[in-house]
Amino acid sequence: MTAPLHEPTAEAAPSAAEEAAVNAGAKAVQGRSLGRIAWERLKRDKLALAGGVVVLVLIAVALLAPVITSLYGQDPNAYNDKDLIDPLFGTPKGSFGGISGDHWLGVEPVNGRDIFARIVYGARISLLVGFLSAIVAVIIGTVLGVLAGFFGGWVDSAISRVMDGLLAFPQLLFIIALVSVMPNNMLGLSGTGVRLFVMILVIGFFGWPYIGRVVRGQTLSLREREYVEAARSLGAGRLYILFKELLPNLVAPIIVYTTMMIPTNILTEAALSFLGVGVKPPTASWGQMLSNAIDYYKSDPTYMVVPGVAIFITVLAFNLFGDGVRDALDPKGSR
Repeated sequence: MTAPLHEPTAEAAPSAAEEAAVNAGAKAVQGRSLGRIAWERLKRDKLALAGGVVVLVLIAVALLAPVITSLYGQDPNAYNDKDLIDPLFGTPKGSFGGISGDHWLGVEPVNGRDIFARIVYGARISLLVGFLSAIVAVIIGTVLGVLAGFFGGWVDSAISRVMDGLLAFPQLLFIIALVSVMPNNMLGLSGTGVRLFVMILVIGFFGWPYIGRVVRGQTLSLREREYVEAARSLGAGRLYILFKELLPNLVAPIIVYTTMMIPTNILTEAALSFLGVGVKPPTASWGQMLSNAIDYYKSDPTYMVVPGVAIFITVLAFNLFGDGVRDALDPKGSR
């Protein structure tokens, strides 16, 4: 009997390198959620992350303003005019507006109030108006934008004409006129509370057409998609399509536009306070500080620079973060 030409051999075991390649391939094809994909895109944008960190710091400062000023040892409304102000010229003693170890950003002319403490408390007003007015605009704009885009016809025409009218309305002039005739006490609020309430409602009301147009356009596009037609063919009702098919796909543009709307609202609040129709003294406001600094920009430029830089950094941080969020949530977006 002759031996076989080829001896049967045992199958070779895979090498360590081959196992690593297989594992790497298995990991590479693992599914990722849309949120994880957006987060990975956002992490690659260093400017957006820096803006997000600054935004978080500003929010923390606004929320912890009483704690910060207590640890700092200065009251934002306490007058120090006898010790820190030149009685002849009314300007702070020392260089750079009276900057010292006790007063990190100097003191205000004439009254000597600590600028750092007032900047910290001013952040509360700016962020409060910016966020709450954006929420009002998003709620109204989303509801009416979805209704206009989904139902179309006379509903779309009516809502679109209202949007056009509000977009052409002079917002600042209306707020100035409204605040000037508002009572000092209303709905259990008084003084600054009334003005904050009016500013939030009016800024939000006049801001909803911008996001309403975006939501309407997205809804017009989404209602013709295949998955919406499939839901209709399966007998889904209008409410199901609105809440299960359309609104989840509108979350991304709504978030993006909200992050871009907040800095605009902050600038509007600063402008109103600058014009004297914002919060009432002695409540701290960045726009109000800029308005008061006009009379001292030559003798004490620090008083004007500090609130101006605070507004600039806040708006820039929100814009950088909003731009990064837009790129992260838009799969077709690229820098």
